[in-house]
Amino acid sequence: MAKHNIWEKEENLGNARKVMKEFERRMSTEVRRQEKLNMMEEKNFRRGELPGKYMVKMLYVLQT
Repeated sequence: MAKHNIWEKEENLGNARKVMKEFERRMSTEVRRQEKLNMMEEKNFRRGELPGKYMVKMLYVLQT
């Protein structure tokens, strides 16, 4: 809640900048890893058959 927010002097923050940089580094690494996984899944999806729920829709569209 906003009522719990406070302002701190920079000297009271200790290693906050270092901790934030490490967090941002880990997050960007995780984002890159997830993007790579998504690309691999997309390539596999294109090579393989459509999942059943999409196949039914395609057959319906082709019949109409």
